[in-house]
Amino acid sequence: MLRYNLKTLVAFEFLFKLLSVFLFTPLFVHLFDLIMKFRGYSYLTLENIYPFFVHPITLFLLFFLLFLVMIYTMFDITTLIIILDYSYQKQKIKIMDAIRLALEKCKNMFRLQNVSLAVLVLFLIPFVNIGIGSSFVSSVRFPDYIVEYILKNDLLFIIILLLISLAIFFILKWLYAIHYYVIEGISFKDARRKSSILGYKSHLKDWMVLIVVQFIFFFIYVLFIVFGILGIFLFSHWLKSILLKSVIATIISGFLALSFLIFTLLATSISYATISSLFYIQKKKKEEKIIHLPIYLLDKNQKNNQILKRFFSILFIISFGIGFFFIHGLYNGKYNLNIEYIRKIDVTAHRGASIKYPENTLASFEGAKNLGADFIELDVQQTKDEEIIVIHDKSLKRVAKMEKNIEDLTLEELKKIDVGSYFNEEFKDEKIPTLEEVLIWAKENNMKLNIELKPTGKEKNFESSVIQIIKDIDYMENSFIASQNYSVLENVKKMDDRIKTIYVASVFYGNFHAFPDADDFSLEATNITASLVNELHKEGKKIYAWTINNEETMRKMIELRVDNIITDNLELAHNIIVDSHQSNWIYEYIKWVEKIF
Repeated sequence: MLRYNLKTLVAFEFLFKLLSVFLFTPLFVHLFDLIMKFRGYSYLTLENIYPFFVHPITLFLLFFLLFLVMIYTMFDITTLIIILDYSYQKQKIKIMDAIRLALEKCKNMFRLQNVSLAVLVLFLIPFVNIGIGSSFVSSVRFPDYIVEYILKNDLLFIIILLLISLAIFFILKWLYAIHYYVIEGISFKDARRKSSILGYKSHLKDWMVLIVVQFIFFFIYVLFIVFGILGIFLFSHWLKSILLKSVIATIISGFLALSFLIFTLLATSISYATISSLFYIQKKKKEEKIIHLPIYLLDKNQKNNQILKRFFSILFIISFGIGFFFIHGLYNGKYNLNIEYIRKIDVTAHRGASIKYPENTLASFEGAKNLGADFIELDVQQTKDEEIIVIHDKSLKRVAKMEKNIEDLTLEELKKIDVGSYFNEEFKDEKIPTLEEVLIWAKENNMKLNIELKPTGKEKNFESSVIQIIKDIDYMENSFIASQNYSVLENVKKMDDRIKTIYVASVFYGNFHAFPDADDFSLEATNITASLVNELHKEGKKIYAWTINNEETMRKMIELRVDNIITDNLELAHNIIVDSHQSNWIYEYIKWVEKIF
């Protein structure tokens, strides 16, 4: 059944997954975002999630969202069953014919007698995709303390166990219900009854067959990944390390992405091909007549196929447009469901990639971009002639071996000074950049900036000068003004309350409500606690942790659910974050192979 209409199966799943990524995922994200805005929520945390979800309006809107998910999933399942049924009859079917027939079959699901179909479809999503196809479901991890709470609460644990058992019981009984519903065109009530009879005394055995097939498929995927990564390292070793480590990492990432795509396209098809095979086998065993979809249906309404073809062509063009802007928005942090355990943790390069390059220089910022930084933290000061430059210290003693202060020199004088040689002779031509130069670079490279103002008290129009430069470059959206002086943030908000501000504190105790002009907080890592993170998140504020350069503290900050890690060691931060999210054998295997080669 897989082989006979393989091209149609793969083509349909490929198109379906594309629509998922480029159209339906943005649609669902926007719908959920609208629900939150409608209810007046900027953030969801453990503290406010219960009142959010139990509200009648939220429940109604979420049921509507689930209804859309159910329709979308049912269309996928129906199309696959149709293609597989024609394959069983050794009949070729074109993708447009399969889609047309699936749409016709899906119309009947809106009848009242077919309501329970929605429940089955939603429960089937994780259960019939145990292998690669359940990538999203399998990647979801509940926080340890929630799991611990459930395990300690006997009543809650029993209730959850009963609900899971009940779901499995009905899935076992109704395993063939959708096949009856789609192929034989009967009501879902009759389909459930016939499925129960067909699988009588063999429900568990059939279920085990499905699980075994999926685990075999997953095992093949694992072997493919293992030998693929090993092959990449052997090839680079054979080239005698001509390939840089970053290039090898890029090749591995591309290989993993491509492998995941290929196996995902096959995973759902294999699941339903297995169920279809069991369906026909059980029918033969019980001597029940095998009814197929009529072949003549393929010759009907070819004009409708042309209309469908045009419709889907337009739909794909629209979805690619929507998808492009959605992915671009995700990259720039515009879209965020704001649900605690699926938030993205950003990494900020402290003064740029300051481990490998001289700090607060364009070379350091370019290096940070290449190492995958989400933000760049930089420090600004004012020169004698009131120009805004990027430098941390008040004097040039450390970065230029000169006993001179920034406030005593003009921009022209400062531009002649070498601030790279102190780090390494290869950077001897590095100069102190102006804020304007950095903003132009950041805009060209789509890089977010955490601009920390360090006033000495002798500046003139310090805040207004910084704001004006940001406005002149037209980069307000990705420019955040930070300071350890709260009065600086107050001045910024008075000048333009659209500017996003970050209050930087090495010690923090008390009520953060006393700082209304701080949009977000940047705290020294040892002062960050779980309760503080929860309180800030409840108010829709983000928390930045600084400056973290060791694995232990990074892992602690990730557990505390901070939004941004400020570090000198970008590579370590990215590895720890990837490890915390994926925490899988692939990551450990790559590290093991790296040690060998």
